[in-house]
Amino acid sequence: IEDSMRGHDVFVIQPTSPPVNEHLMELFIILDALRRASAGRVTAVIPYYGYARKERKTQPREPISAKLVANFITLAGADRLLLFDLHAEAIEGFFDVPTDHLSPHRIFSEYLKTLNLKHLTIVAPDAGGGRRAEAVANDLGAPIAFGYKRRDDEQSVEVIAVSGDVKGRDCVVVEDIITTGGTVSKLAIALRQQGANRVLIAATHPVLTGDAMDRLRKADVEQVIVTDTVPIPAEKLGPPLTLLSVAPLLAEAIIRVHENRSVSELFQQ
Repeated sequence: IEDSMRGHDVFVIQPTSPPVNEHLMELFIILDALRRASAGRVTAVIPYYGYARKERKTQPREPISAKLVANFITLAGADRLLLFDLHAEAIEGFFDVPTDHLSPHRIFSEYLKTLNLKHLTIVAPDAGGGRRAEAVANDLGAPIAFGYKRRDDEQSVEVIAVSGDVKGRDCVVVEDIITTGGTVSKLAIALRQQGANRVLIAATHPVLTGDAMDRLRKADVEQVIVTDTVPIPAEKLGPPLTLLSVAPLLAEAIIRVHENRSVSELFQQ
């Protein structure tokens, strides 16, 4: 770090998207350098939190990697964090420093209002995504449906039913992370089988590994609406992908933290 940081209020913006370990190590080194440079306060701004899906043990002898990463970030020198649509809200509790958790629901709902959607239903892929879907549904005054899935292993998900009124309706599946696209693709197919009219997906973090985009196209998804919390390779851009920016929301949150104003008020207006 070439410039003096002594006494400064510093914000380090670093998404920990793939390659996750490289990006995490970069973050740790920068935080350590700022701490040793006597920065007044250091806020780690993490639009995408790597290892977020490992917030609990699902099998014996598994690590809780999300907690371990939180320990490392704090140890490296972060005084507070700005986080964006965590896979599980409980991850906030893994940190021993103040955190602010930003939600993308206004970004999605404002965009969806520009589309000519009729008889709209918001769909949560599972019960765990209910609060995320509810936030978008409340903005739009739409009902909610739920998908029920059986996870055979980490990369294979079978949707077996959809609970809620979807027949003849335009459905928007609200998800936090798309990795392989397996969950949302099978849910889209299930929605079609139950008579849904149009099917769109709104997902915050487009990790999009392997042939995820091919799966989504084969599922006849009209639009996959994502944000720029994760860099997307040029070859994956274009239909059906629609990219929305989180920059204005992050910028406003950073200003509020710097001025010691409420961040939660952003979602109460």
